[in-house]
Amino acid sequence: MKVLVAGGSGLIGAHVVEVLRERGHTVTTVARSQADHVVDLGQATDEQLRGMMAGQDGVVYAARTDEQRPMPKPVYPAFRAVMVDPVTRLFAAAREEGLVSGVLMGSYYTHFDRVHPEWKLTDRHTYIRCRVEQAREARATGLPIAVIELPFVFGRAGDRLPNWSGPLDRWARSGAPLFAPGGGTAAVSARSVAETAADALDRASGEDLPVSDENLSWRELFTRLAAAVGRPRTVRRLPDAAVRLPMALGKALLSARGLESGTDPRHFAQLALTGLYIEPLTGRSLSPALEETFRP
Repeated sequence: MKVLVAGGSGLIGAHVVEVLRERGHTVTTVARSQADHVVDLGQATDEQLRGMMAGQDGVVYAARTDEQRPMPKPVYPAFRAVMVDPVTRLFAAAREEGLVSGVLMGSYYTHFDRVHPEWKLTDRHTYIRCRVEQAREARATGLPIAVIELPFVFGRAGDRLPNWSGPLDRWARSGAPLFAPGGGTAAVSARSVAETAADALDRASGEDLPVSDENLSWRELFTRLAAAVGRPRTVRRLPDAAVRLPMALGKALLSARGLESGTDPRHFAQLALTGLYIEPLTGRSLSPALEETFRP
């Protein structure tokens, strides 16, 4: 199979490229740097997109979106412009060029939006709304597209690390006391994500695929993180109020400045205090990827 990987120079994309080549597929990469096609997909013309798709059999979209960066209100048009429109145009070009399989790297929040509609995630968080629209509109092109619903992803690809890892790494190495809220998260290695994506391409799957190696409370995760950086210590429970109040204040400060982010801090506090766990698990240990991410 010939596969185009958009975002192929990033953490997840690089692992997807590696797994596909191990399985004998021919891979072409697209990214803003260090790729076969150096292109900003948000600026690419339909002609450019179709040209890149010509002769391919499958396509993987693995480009990253920053949901936390505050922007002037309303953020929805900006988020849609970077999350939904390029994805829809890319998969439409793939369909027009006769590709038979696609994979979209999404978010596990869309999984929880399906499972818990009472949480009203798409009403409260622009980022999650755009993730849902991204998947729906990409599939409306008619191409079979598997959506890999990603939790926190661990691992390394050269100098590429998870975009959120830096502050946690510095915190764990500082020797400062560690505190964790009461909830937890699913977690997965970039390698497991890549293998799930490769399997989905082979099957021409149009499924929603939440993926997790392990489900961890925040306390368990931070304890293992501290050990990984060589500074093991006790992680104490953070009172719920100590999570809710700063996030409510953050929301008020953003509003006062005419700003908002892709996730609403006031409502996001409840997600942080909830066990956002996925079943079934892959059965793989997260430890190697965690240690890769947070080396001593």
